[in-house]
Amino acid sequence: MERSGISGTGQRGAPSPRRSDWHTLATLLPYLWAYRARVVLALLFLFAAKAANVGVPLVLKQIVDRLSVQNAMLVLPAALLVGYGLLRLFTTVFTELREFVFAKVTQRAVRRVALEVFAHLHSLSLRFHLERQTGGLTRDIERGTRGISQLLGFALFSILPTLVEIGLVTGILLVKYDAWFAIVTLITLAIYIVTTVSITEWRLNFRRSMNELDSKANTRAIDSLLNYETVKYFGNERFEQRRYDEAMQRWERAAILSQTSLSALNAAQSAVIALGVTLIMWRAAAGVVDGSMTLGDLVLVNAFLIQLYVPLNFLGMVYREVKQSLTDMERMFRMLREHREIEDRPGARALALNEGVVEFDRVEFSYDSRRRILDEVSFRIPPGQTVAVVGASGAGKSTLARLMFRFYDVDAGALRIDGQDLRDVTQASLRAAIGIVPQDTVLFNDTVFYNIAYGRPDASREEVVEAARAAHIHDFIMSLPDKYDTAVGERGLKLSGGEKQRVAIARALLKGPRILIFDEATSALDSRSEKAIQAELERIAQGRTALVIAHRLSTVVDADEILVLDHGRIVERGRHRELLSREGVYAGMWALQQEEQERELAQDAIAPAPATTN
Repeated sequence: MERSGISGTGQRGAPSPRRSDWHTLATLLPYLWAYRARVVLALLFLFAAKAANVGVPLVLKQIVDRLSVQNAMLVLPAALLVGYGLLRLFTTVFTELREFVFAKVTQRAVRRVALEVFAHLHSLSLRFHLERQTGGLTRDIERGTRGISQLLGFALFSILPTLVEIGLVTGILLVKYDAWFAIVTLITLAIYIVTTVSITEWRLNFRRSMNELDSKANTRAIDSLLNYETVKYFGNERFEQRRYDEAMQRWERAAILSQTSLSALNAAQSAVIALGVTLIMWRAAAGVVDGSMTLGDLVLVNAFLIQLYVPLNFLGMVYREVKQSLTDMERMFRMLREHREIEDRPGARALALNEGVVEFDRVEFSYDSRRRILDEVSFRIPPGQTVAVVGASGAGKSTLARLMFRFYDVDAGALRIDGQDLRDVTQASLRAAIGIVPQDTVLFNDTVFYNIAYGRPDASREEVVEAARAAHIHDFIMSLPDKYDTAVGERGLKLSGGEKQRVAIARALLKGPRILIFDEATSALDSRSEKAIQAELERIAQGRTALVIAHRLSTVVDADEILVLDHGRIVERGRHRELLSREGVYAGMWALQQEEQERELAQDAIAPAPATTN
């Protein structure tokens, strides 16, 4: 009978199960084919183990028959007893050898598939990652890799051995005894399998629902924990608990239905087995009575039935887990079929970086066809010069940086570096040539050293420290208890916004690219820190092509050219003084920011001094 257990994942959409299952198996086969020698050897051990196991009742029959004669007490069948023990030993030895040989195949297949999915996820577009749900995605990968291990384990260690044993036992019953034994055995097996599969298919609806709800609950929990501070800011702990409990309540109802339907399956399986065993044992007992069979034959038939029906007790669980493993694997393999929005063209060459000239040529772009983000944007950044882009939030400034990194392709026009269209060069060479300090710095949950060294993982410790000095964060790091080995926490939450920004600057400096992008690089810094960092940024930008995306106009007054972006269009361009003299959009933004700065200074001047205590 099947035993309860919870595993697997929900199934969205539910394509044709048969077609999906065969497709999933076909996808997995190449990963196994690489270790075909081990697979064949494991199969040989499997057949040897089953041959030994089937031989045990045959020897047991001989022992019983020998002991049933009158002189049995005088001569023990020593050879048969030794053979009986050896066959039981060989059953275990060959089974363990099978698992020993196949272990590498299973784990290596899991490793290769997981690595391929991981690499593919990194190759997908930014659009995919902005729309994904991290909790559900990680569950799909976890269940998919576990599904491979479970599928191979059940196929080689449960299903195939049972089929081999059924074939061997049926053959022996046909050869040695009346065909009635084999017929009843096969009919019982057929009824058992049909009953188990039918009820299990019905139960899978509850399982799928249960696991889909489990994924949703997990996604909701992870999303809430990732936004821990926001939850605390608004005091919404109970609200989050209610949302999570609502998901868990729906999961609970599906889980109860799944568990109660298990009882129906177990009862049906027991009834079929009881009927089959009773019929065969009645026929065997009648044979002993009429002298056509010996006691050893009765023991043999009984032993065969036990050996067949014990593994069949778990057929429902095996079938369900295999189906669920296939579903889990299909969801994971579906990620491998996820379309890469941005791909290297066939024959794409590495970027040939000479002077580092960046050119936007009548670029048009939109994330959604209903809303244009950039509209015929054209500008050029000469080698060694700095061009700044300013404008209101939502004007499309940060989109320029994303297009330069080719997270997206332009809808129209062209984006070139040293005359080479970015769509014609490899993404790896393009991104190696560009360094960025983003507006929102998210750090890895590792040490300060690791996060700075991420700009160039093979850099020496001295180079990392030098980059930290250049970013004016070395003294702060040295004040920490563990210095460069201090953990920064999930997404860098143990550091302030300004400290994270300085780490990002140090990381970009360590990379040492020819082209630099500063996307609101000083947005999280106070005025004093901003001036210090700004001077350093100007120093490192010298001799490099730099694109500065800024909100604070005071940070771009020395740029070689300033572009004013408004609703995706460049409405003004020129140097700082030129733009002020035109008294246009830029001049209005400058005046507004100056008023805000004067107001802040005035408030600081009249603010009461902090209280002191004696």
